Amino acid sequence: MNRVVHPIEQESFRRLRARLDTSHFPPLTRAVVERVVHSSADLGYAGELVMDEGDLVTAHAALHAGAPVVVDVEMVAAGITRRDTVCRLGDAVATGGLTRSAQAMRLAYEQVGPGALWVIGCAPTALEELLTLDASPALVIGLPVGFVGAAESKAALRESGLPAVSNVSEKGGSAVAAAALNALLYHPTTEEKP
Repeated sequence: MNRVVHPIEQESFRRLRARLDTSHFPPLTRAVVERVVHSSADLGYAGELVMDEGDLVTAHAALHAGAPVVVDVEMVAAGITRRDTVCRLGDAVATGGLTRSAQAMRLAYEQVGPGALWVIGCAPTALEELLTLDASPALVIGLPVGFVGAAESKAALRESGLPAVSNVSEKGGSAVAAAALNALLYHPTTEEKP
């Protein structure tokens, strides 16, 4: 179902495209880049996001077929529209050397199993823990923010070979992680016209 785009959003994207040429990106990559840049007003993301169009096509199909969406924090969940999410942070307790965020990834995996889309925008330890699980994700949007562990966890995600969206710096956060998922949600399926 196509969404109604508010005139302010239309104007924002018009201005974005006037300042940043995204026409060379394949369709889903372009959608993710534009939505992340739009959510952050940071044109620099266009040069540092890392993703594969084929992975995005597969993830888009899984998402629109009803694959679960797991988030690391409620702030990411709040930014994702038109889709319920799973966030187990409220149930998690730091134990055995694991942070609450890492424990929440374990709890979420126990709940959803393989094939989910994982959206991590806050905690590098959540991304690190996800990489230890045999989660077989449809996609990992790994955009945690911070000066401790964020860039390293994203590098480990890229090295893992898992289908992913990441970036190559410390910046990230809940808003951009949610925006990357929303780009896939908002992009029409083959049955819908853009």
